[in-house]
Amino acid sequence: MKKLTERIKAKEILISDGAWGTFLQQKGLQPGECPELWNLTHRDDVLSIAQSYVNAGSDMIETNSFGGSRFKLEHFGLADKVYDLNKAAAEISREAAGAAVYVLGSIGPTGKFLMMEEVTAEELTEGFREQAMALEAGGANAIIIETFTDLDEARCAIRAAKENTSLEVICTMTFDKGVDGTYHSMMGISPAVMTAELTEAGADIIGANCGNGMEGMIAITKEIRSVNAEIPILIHANAGAPIYKDGVTSFPETPEYMAGLVHELILGGANIIGGCCGTTPEHIAKFVAAVNE
Repeated sequence: MKKLTERIKAKEILISDGAWGTFLQQKGLQPGECPELWNLTHRDDVLSIAQSYVNAGSDMIETNSFGGSRFKLEHFGLADKVYDLNKAAAEISREAAGAAVYVLGSIGPTGKFLMMEEVTAEELTEGFREQAMALEAGGANAIIIETFTDLDEARCAIRAAKENTSLEVICTMTFDKGVDGTYHSMMGISPAVMTAELTEAGADIIGANCGNGMEGMIAITKEIRSVNAEIPILIHANAGAPIYKDGVTSFPETPEYMAGLVHELILGGANIIGGCCGTTPEHIAKFVAAVNE
């Protein structure tokens, strides 16, 4: 397969997948249960999620490994299963993807803070190393380091993936809109600062995921592009802000609404477009249709 960056240089717009967590919950994942353990105990359910996005037309799908670092797995007594759970996650998505669809090995934040001295940079890098290597062994085509808010932790993850795998590395951060209309991560990082820092750290593709619906992601994309005209950008928007009612969480942005903003997102500079919380295969199918119009 061509590298993702080669296809982007050829001016292709690529479509990623959507939410995974809500699907796992629909299939019976209980609060407090380890999602990554399902790669071994509920393999067919995980495979069906991956397959649903392939069927919707995704050019790439992620893996059920977002919380697959030893720092997250130790909460479930599974720190010794990092390799097995991550390799299985990639193998499942690889099976669904076949030969034509890319597999992005998902790595999420650890929940540990360097500034609080809860962990060292060396410990973080080692944890990300074992996760990234397992995802590559399972068949991932690229590593996606996602939903980060801290640049130092993101740098550790990028370094671990770049130095210990042969895969392209994507890194996205999550931003919130402030009262002044600007966007910053929980740690105060702006999209512009992220762009300079993660590009310097060696990320092949950067971007944003979660935290915002499609309209907010357009502003974030434009800010990224304003400081770097070349770096490929991946955007995974939520289906709007979550609404909690009668114990049920829903997301307001319909497939039609989000798809209606795809071209504006592309004009803003996005190269890869997918979804995060609340998005479904129906959203992705509409994105595909919008790009192909």
